Amino acid sequence: MLNCCFHFCLNGARLPRALRSSHVNSYSNFSTVQSSADSAMAALNSIRVAAVQMTSVNDLSSNFSTCSRLVKEAASAGAKMICFPESFSFLGPKSEDSLLVAEALDGPIMQKYCSLAREYSIWLSLGGFQEKGHDAHLRNTHVIVDDAGNIRSTYSKIHLFDVDVPGGSTYRESSFTEPGKDIAAVDSPIGRLGLTICYDLRFPEIYQQLRFNHDAQVILVPSAFTPVTGQAHWEILLRARAIETQCYVIASAQAGKHNEKRESYGDTLIIDPWGTVVGRLPDRLSTGITVADIDLSLIDSVRKKMPIAEQRKPFDFWRPASL
Repeated sequence: MLNCCFHFCLNGARLPRALRSSHVNSYSNFSTVQSSADSAMAALNSIRVAAVQMTSVNDLSSNFSTCSRLVKEAASAGAKMICFPESFSFLGPKSEDSLLVAEALDGPIMQKYCSLAREYSIWLSLGGFQEKGHDAHLRNTHVIVDDAGNIRSTYSKIHLFDVDVPGGSTYRESSFTEPGKDIAAVDSPIGRLGLTICYDLRFPEIYQQLRFNHDAQVILVPSAFTPVTGQAHWEILLRARAIETQCYVIASAQAGKHNEKRESYGDTLIIDPWGTVVGRLPDRLSTGITVADIDLSLIDSVRKKMPIAEQRKPFDFWRPASL
């Protein structure tokens, strides 16, 4: 309805039949004008973002070609930033295969993606990248690249996926990955970003820290969820993180069968601070992008009407109870 009103005011077109009534009074007319004004204001405060869904393989060149195509699509759609899933540049049959391609952030793999950002004048969220670590370990690193091709921020995954998936496989990410220690937030064209990766999603403390101690407005969750855990928990957890932090959540996902041993759930989502899904591909296993507009005024409105930042207890309030 509001979109129809906005279109009417800009283009002078006739209102749809639902709004063309002889019983529309002056209050209704005012409401229509006000709604139009609100829509116009929202448009001024909106910045377009793209979120990727893809099936990475153990071929760096093939994955880069896919990413390049999707960056071009996002730029053509007017996106100021595009967000890629975990393991966007490489995903092999065995988790340890990542050690073979791990390199420093100033190495040739990351520099190709920095050049891609510069070529299309678009910001990139690249997470997680196999960054070379210490003692035969890597870091699972979320990298933010600006539209000039500069690395603006990095975050190394704190919570490592050491899990026996019910009815599925066993994963020991810590056997080849060193955990991060620092939370990261950075300003961007789509708002202040909070950086996380995949399994972090199950630990709400990091999201609370990003919102209340680091002023995040948009939280990124690049992921490669398993089919079992994705079916059970993916959307529920993402919407919960959006609602409890009153942030947009952008969750770019690996999707489908990567090889004979690895498969991912997919279902890339963009969720607004009220918990509504505003971006999703029609097929949760296909390769492509979903595009949505980040409305910064909506963030302010939700937070003003439900002021949990003022009502919450500080972190040091929660002392252990006496026994």
